[in-house]
Amino acid sequence: MRLSRVVAVLLVVGALAAASYLLFTGPRMKVQPHLRTYDAVLPALPPGTVPVDPLPTIPGPDEAARLVNPLPPTPGNIVRGRAYYGYYCLSCHGEKGDGNGPVGQSYVPSVPDLRSEKTRLRSDGQLYLDVLTGAGHAPVLAYAVPPEHRWYLVLFLRTLAPQPQPPTGTTK
Repeated sequence: MRLSRVVAVLLVVGALAAASYLLFTGPRMKVQPHLRTYDAVLPALPPGTVPVDPLPTIPGPDEAARLVNPLPPTPGNIVRGRAYYGYYCLSCHGEKGDGNGPVGQSYVPSVPDLRSEKTRLRSDGQLYLDVLTGAGHAPVLAYAVPPEHRWYLVLFLRTLAPQPQPPTGTTK
């Protein structure tokens, strides 16, 4: 009889210890699987599968330097570029392209001023590449900006940077 009480007490104490462990130090938040989508390994595609959405192609720096904007800088094309700028760029670069957008102000380093001489001196192809790749916190615009909007953005960016003025005054 005495042995059964000892066993019963040990069982109760063991159960309380296990419950306390689970309650206070148990696996609730300490043991969790880490589900990271970028670590996922996708299964191989079946033979003969053709992707529906090909990955966007981004020109390299040398290729971009040779690209020429196929669109003429007409007022209508620039208006379209301004609309696309509002979709993709305004929140970071601001209304004037000065880097004072509501989102861009929180970035360190700060968002570049698109009106700068550095921007003005870049070729159309280099600006095209900059639009697609960005820097720092810029989103992956190669995926966000459809190919049919990209050259319009370059046209509009050209309107942000002031063009150099010829010297004024006359000499006699």
